[in-house]
Amino acid sequence: MKYSLIAIALAAMLAGCSSSATRDHLQIQDPTVLQTGFNATQNQAAGAVTSQWIATYGGVKNAAMLRSLNARLTALGERKNNYFGDKAQCWLDAARDERSLHDGWGFVEEALVESNRLTTALETGQGLSVENPELRTVSVIRPDLWKQVLAAKTSPLFPQCQEAQRLTACSEVELMHAGHEAWTRDFDESQRLVDGVEKGLPAIGAALQACTPPPVAGVTTIPPKVTLQADATFRFDRGDMAGILPSGKAKLDQLLHDLNQVDDVTGIRVEGYTDRLGSDSYNRQLSARRAETVKRYLQNGGVKTPITARGRGKENPLVQCNDRNRQALIDCLAPNRRVELDFARSNAQTSVAPQGQRMQSQRPLQDQQGE
Repeated sequence: MKYSLIAIALAAMLAGCSSSATRDHLQIQDPTVLQTGFNATQNQAAGAVTSQWIATYGGVKNAAMLRSLNARLTALGERKNNYFGDKAQCWLDAARDERSLHDGWGFVEEALVESNRLTTALETGQGLSVENPELRTVSVIRPDLWKQVLAAKTSPLFPQCQEAQRLTACSEVELMHAGHEAWTRDFDESQRLVDGVEKGLPAIGAALQACTPPPVAGVTTIPPKVTLQADATFRFDRGDMAGILPSGKAKLDQLLHDLNQVDDVTGIRVEGYTDRLGSDSYNRQLSARRAETVKRYLQNGGVKTPITARGRGKENPLVQCNDRNRQALIDCLAPNRRVELDFARSNAQTSVAPQGQRMQSQRPLQDQQGE
């Protein structure tokens, strides 16, 4: 195994002839890697071997460790099917690839030690870490890609998404591998590895998306009674289908939607009411027309449940008002002008849902005649 500073200098000199566009595209963060020729730095900052590095990696027996790690990962079985196991395997693969190319810079040893660290942590259940190491023979490149990969790793979906874990772990190792190639000034090979990572990023997003739990379908329930304010449902002095206001149509359409989602409504009673202004005969007729129109609207919308409709006129007032000013009196009596729908159920314990609240009117349009 060779760690010659002369070799580093020669590689740096040759890099001067490499494509500067490729080098620039890698967005190399280490300024010493950008130096070329005999001006290239040959010191610890530039990656020269230190005694500490030798103590950690110098005794690694590549061939034996490759075989040992492969056997240990296989023995882990299902326990290796996660981010840490996938990363250990990808480090092992990177070490094997560089060893086959006779890489003598020290990356093979660094990759094997990383694979061993993760494998040991899986075996013991201690020391697992998602952090990426700082390695002597690896320069940081493409921070934009690192940002995307790390964003996937911090997604709330990541912990339960095994495929996203595998893709992310191997993308991190490949970026480190590409960083090693950049460190050796082989910018073309570094770019080739980066292209693979960039091409695979959409797959990480797709894997996370596939792990997104389906939205929990809301349980549609119908309250025992729904009240439609007449002033917000019908135009002034109208009770026919053409006289339904847009706001009234929206409320009836919502009710239709809800009714079509449940199967426990066995009967619907529709009753129309007016205020005390106007004659009894007029009020009863108008309230009956409105109740009948609501009934037909529901039936036309596909409701098959038996429906009865009745006009109750000024019966069962909700409020009592004594204002002398006519407009103030009309405003005060607005709650009495309404259409009530009562629902018979096959299950008497059915809970009341908030849909009934949606049926309440906003500020009502005021009829000028008695209703």
